[in-house]
Amino acid sequence: MKIDCIELFHVAMPLLTPWRTAYGEDSVVESVLCRMSSGSVSAWGESCPLASPTYSPEWAGGVYETVQRWHAPRIIGQDIESGRQVQDLLSIYKGNSFAKALLDNTWWSLKSKLEDKPLHKLLGATRDSIPVGDDFGVRDTLGDLLSLVSNSVQAGYPRVKLKYRPGWDLPMLKRVREEFPETVFHIDCNSGYTLQDMEMFKEIDSLDLSMIEQPLAYDDLHEHAQLQASIKTPVCLDESINSVRRAKQAIELGSCQYINIKPGRVGGLTNAIEIHNLSQAAGIPCWVGGMLESAVGVGHCIALGMLDNFTYPADIFPTETYYAEDLCSTPITLSRGPDGTPSVNAVTTPHEPDEKRLRDCTLQSTTLRP
Repeated sequence: MKIDCIELFHVAMPLLTPWRTAYGEDSVVESVLCRMSSGSVSAWGESCPLASPTYSPEWAGGVYETVQRWHAPRIIGQDIESGRQVQDLLSIYKGNSFAKALLDNTWWSLKSKLEDKPLHKLLGATRDSIPVGDDFGVRDTLGDLLSLVSNSVQAGYPRVKLKYRPGWDLPMLKRVREEFPETVFHIDCNSGYTLQDMEMFKEIDSLDLSMIEQPLAYDDLHEHAQLQASIKTPVCLDESINSVRRAKQAIELGSCQYINIKPGRVGGLTNAIEIHNLSQAAGIPCWVGGMLESAVGVGHCIALGMLDNFTYPADIFPTETYYAEDLCSTPITLSRGPDGTPSVNAVTTPHEPDEKRLRDCTLQSTTLRP
């Protein structure tokens, strides 16, 4: 397909309540959307690195500028027949995974539309529904958290993820485990700790968690391998896996027993599929994560999560969890799987932004042609 036009939109989407993690707090989610056209057909993609470079070195304003100035001109006017070709064209630019993901994800959406084939089928999925978990950031009080977890347990969520940071860590976790002894929990540290906290991690072994997500530095693999060798609880890598090469290294080093895959963080759906396949061959289960995207980006996560080795319940949430109104007129909703647990169904009609909502949320935009 020939890429005839690329439109970029840097947007700010207000959250219902602030999202608090080990690296800080977001009350507005900044994301970058792309509309890519081939002839008379166009499709949408999204990459959501957040407003500031706290989750990763990238940020929404930087992604917008990078794609506008460097990445989009590299592929505009080109005939591109595969996601790998997108990656190869952009490979001259170092890093910038979220920026590359914006164009890669949108290319897959455009291919799906041109072939009139649902994205999850195009990616190779054999499922049409996947289970989802529930997540909670740092709350104002422990009582607030316990009440929310209770609601999740009653709703039948198959697992609950808790954000975990200094000042909201082991005492919180012990209290939650005491209150819910049978619930499947894992914690997400967002790189908030070091190997000096080894004794704390060893103590966590007694709390029977499914995993500890990204406990150490965002760019580390070696110390995670040391930690995994020293504790029983599985380590899951998130921020540390930002490319196919890093995934290979993590597997070789024994840095983790789970891998979280977010299309934006790894450079797009093309790389996400390759990391999924590498992990599957190594016997390491995956699960799909998100970045509080609009329904455009969540649709990509849903499609990816349908692949066979995504066996741990996904981080996919209904729109109403975080937003009063999505950019898209059709929100993300949950259903119930065969066993009654919350799940999400495959997207057969792509989510696309409502024009008025997009205008209201747009900070800057541009159109590029050959």
